[in-house]
Amino acid sequence: MRGWIVAGVLIAVALAAVPPLLIARARIVKSLHPRVHLIPDMDTQPKLKAQQASSFFEDGRAMRMPVPNTVAHGELHADTHLHTGKIADGWATTFPIPITHEVMQRGRERFDITCTPCHGSLGFGDGPVSNRANELGEGTWVPPISFHQDDVRGRAVGELYDTITSGVRTMPAYGPQITVEDRWAIVAYVRALQRSQNATMDDVPPETRSELE
Repeated sequence: MRGWIVAGVLIAVALAAVPPLLIARARIVKSLHPRVHLIPDMDTQPKLKAQQASSFFEDGRAMRMPVPNTVAHGELHADTHLHTGKIADGWATTFPIPITHEVMQRGRERFDITCTPCHGSLGFGDGPVSNRANELGEGTWVPPISFHQDDVRGRAVGELYDTITSGVRTMPAYGPQITVEDRWAIVAYVRALQRSQNATMDDVPPETRSELE
């Protein structure tokens, strides 16, 4: 009787070793068949690429339209003055952010990177890109305007902000590349350029006028 017990135990141990051995073999032996995946954990599931049809939805489209009035995270833009440059139905004439020395420095930095190539460092429309296009004379270049023209100087800051955001004529929209705050900082710096290039003696502090005279 004892021999049968020993034999049974040995058989049970041998059978118990079979699954681990099969698993070990499957891990090291290459196969053309998919692996056995007992617990899928959503690793393998149906996939539909863009523009493909789907029988799951009534309209047959795999790509789903957003729910009406859906607003993406961070895109609420409830402050229209800040995000659109408008107050009510008109262009804003005031800045929605405090204009500090740091904001002006940031505006100058962003202006030099983004605007100077076409508009020039002082905003006269004589940047290196514009000058090169004029030299080539191919007839397809639309010269950038000068910020110091009377009509541009007369534009509200909100309209200047919208120009940066949405583009105008052949100037592309820079809204996707420049943050909201940086766009306003650029507008503030443009205003400073306009004032510096059209200043009068009355704009100079009295204590420093003698140095200019």
